[in-house]
Amino acid sequence: MILFAGIPSEPPLRMAIDAAERLGSPYLVFNQRQSAFVDLEMAFDDTGLAGSIWIGDTRYPFDAFTGIYARPVEAAVLPETQSRRTAGPDPATLARTQALTDLFNDFLDVADMRVVNRPSAMGSNLSKPFQAQLIQAAGLLTPDTLVTNCPDAVREFHTQQGRIVYKSISAVRSIVKEWTPATGPDLAAVTQLPTQFQAFVPGVNIRVHVVGSTLFATEIVSNAIDYRYGERDGFGTAMKPIELPSRVAEACVRLTAELDLCLSGIDLKRTPNGDWYCFEVNPSPAYSFFEEHAGQPIAETLVRLLAGEI
Repeated sequence: MILFAGIPSEPPLRMAIDAAERLGSPYLVFNQRQSAFVDLEMAFDDTGLAGSIWIGDTRYPFDAFTGIYARPVEAAVLPETQSRRTAGPDPATLARTQALTDLFNDFLDVADMRVVNRPSAMGSNLSKPFQAQLIQAAGLLTPDTLVTNCPDAVREFHTQQGRIVYKSISAVRSIVKEWTPATGPDLAAVTQLPTQFQAFVPGVNIRVHVVGSTLFATEIVSNAIDYRYGERDGFGTAMKPIELPSRVAEACVRLTAELDLCLSGIDLKRTPNGDWYCFEVNPSPAYSFFEEHAGQPIAETLVRLLAGEI
């Protein structure tokens, strides 16, 4: 049986649940919005971790699960822990939900089954510069990068590179934009917040999803700097499945394994002269967006992985 955990209406989780339905794979859903009706019990002995998850009045022992796909959110952002009309959030509800969420995340790190993905394995994405070193070690190129809070350093970097973009250093999602002396934005803010600047890499964006050892590559054709938000700037986006060169595909699978991930979303770019650059590895990718546009069976492959079939 597969355990799906998080908000079941969220597209990646919803698509995986629907795939399990189509494939006839037994599954259970831990809906975080119903945390008030969920309990966990765990114990360690000489044989390892034992325990169960209770959903409602039904107990499910851990050893009933072949795999877990978890996309939990912070307890404080759940609607059930928010203020209601004139009443503030219930402290007891928030405290219980937070304790359950924390315990479940701890469980994910020690569960004796396949977990997509363990919280401890997702830590590399908290620091893009650190992750870039791991990407390089796997044999993929990364753009020339500057992390600084010095405006003059940014100007010099721009002069050296010709075109540069800026983005978040952390796992917090940001919109990648180009910086120029003429259009800005004002570099005064950099003095208060170290920011990552990178050389602009021309070429075609490729999104790779690695599921276990299975790889899906999607070519994205867009004139936007950040194709995820291209429509906001009036740019269209087209996607299609492609085959990667074997050395690039092998590097993506190897990198995913070295990061101890079962599912990854890897952002690549193929330059006009045939070089392949890697920008980051997303350990909790919203693969649903790419499956919907390119038609690759990512969700079904994920379900088969969690069911122990591949």
